[in-house]
Amino acid sequence: MSEQQKKAERFLALHHSPAPLVLPNVWDVSSAMIFALEGFKAIGTTSAGVAATLGYADGQEMTLADNLSVVERIARNTSLPVSADMESGYATSVDGVVTCARAVLESGAVGLNLEDSTGTAKTPLFDKTEQQEKIKAIRAMNDSQDMHLVINARTDAYLVGNDDGDCLRSAIDRGNAYREAGADCIFVPDVGNLDKAAIRTLVDEIDAPINVIAGANTPTIGELQSIGVARVSLGPRPMRAVLSLLRRIAKELAEAGTYELMSEASISYDEVNEWFSRK
Repeated sequence: MSEQQKKAERFLALHHSPAPLVLPNVWDVSSAMIFALEGFKAIGTTSAGVAATLGYADGQEMTLADNLSVVERIARNTSLPVSADMESGYATSVDGVVTCARAVLESGAVGLNLEDSTGTAKTPLFDKTEQQEKIKAIRAMNDSQDMHLVINARTDAYLVGNDDGDCLRSAIDRGNAYREAGADCIFVPDVGNLDKAAIRTLVDEIDAPINVIAGANTPTIGELQSIGVARVSLGPRPMRAVLSLLRRIAKELAEAGTYELMSEASISYDEVNEWFSRK
């Protein structure tokens, strides 16, 4: 069994553990290394973070090749399973999304996020049946491989809303449909409007492991475990927090001409160099 196959099996199993899989989202090799050193069991990428690093706004403005170039570097430099955030698959056709999923496997990653957002205001979500066809096709492609690609099917029902205002019911309906199509986990991101009761309903009524995103108003990991959440991710929030620190460093330098923030608790040159030493 190859190392990638072992990672894939390990990653899938983590979605069925007693405790939630806490999956930090990274944007480059160094951020991946930090979470690996702190004992996390797997890592995901953040498309928004990768895009910002490469000089793009979020929302599939970077190309598939741009995104995968970073995923491949991260996967090559860590022993942890890596799940790649592939937004909407960088395609609207079923064949195009399958091409994206195949490239994720070729990059060395063992999982992918696939969202149902279209990026357009008129029809913000792909048709549910159309999204099912994409997931089915990815799974059919993957069945011919020797490893299981973990599909984290994301529904943006809470992010874009829906006509009748019942985001919870829409998320449940889409979540079960995506699971039926072959998804391994259902991801329901929000902007702080998912409370304990709603999360519990998602867990109870979607027949799949549930992934939520952590934020200021999210219940603690312990509380999420008691509810039955399987996976907790962070999205681009760690990346933005790092940029916030960098802004404070810049402000101190520009206004006070001092270096305290930059100097305090800084990781040493030798430690960072040692991470990537090939000796």
